Amino acid sequence: MDGIDITQTHLEQEKSFKYLGSIVNGNNSIEEEIKEKISLGNKAFYANQDLFKSKLLTKNSKLQMYKTLVRPVVTYPCETYILKENTKTKLRVFERKVLRKIYGPTKEKDGTWWIKSNEELKRLTGNKNIINYIKTQRLAWFGHVHRMPDNSMVKKSI
Repeated sequence: MDGIDITQTHLEQEKSFKYLGSIVNGNNSIEEEIKEKISLGNKAFYANQDLFKSKLLTKNSKLQMYKTLVRPVVTYPCETYILKENTKTKLRVFERKVLRKIYGPTKEKDGTWWIKSNEELKRLTGNKNIINYIKTQRLAWFGHVHRMPDNSMVKKSI
């Protein structure tokens, strides 16, 4: 059994726990946290589903709502993410799913319907995807840390 004995009390070692909205685990992996963030992003999207389905709002308004209501839930501590390819893929899949719901299917002249391709979504959003957003946030955080005094704890830890 893993744990610590302190004055006749045995404390069990936790495999992972949530601290300040982030999941901390022993192997320093963010896979579990990304899965949780995507789940919370889905909840945020479906909580506002009536607005996203509304015919009164333009697609640009819905896209702006996604960027201000849903994406921040998924990317909250993104400045510290180490993005592996499988993590990037999960985040892109989540975002494309939401974007397809916002933009909806396209009707051809012959009456057939089809879902927007990844390339069409990239063109519609101007390639401003969730991965580029995370990279921008990380760069901004780096600049913030770089401007800190040399004796700050954050700067010393890097």
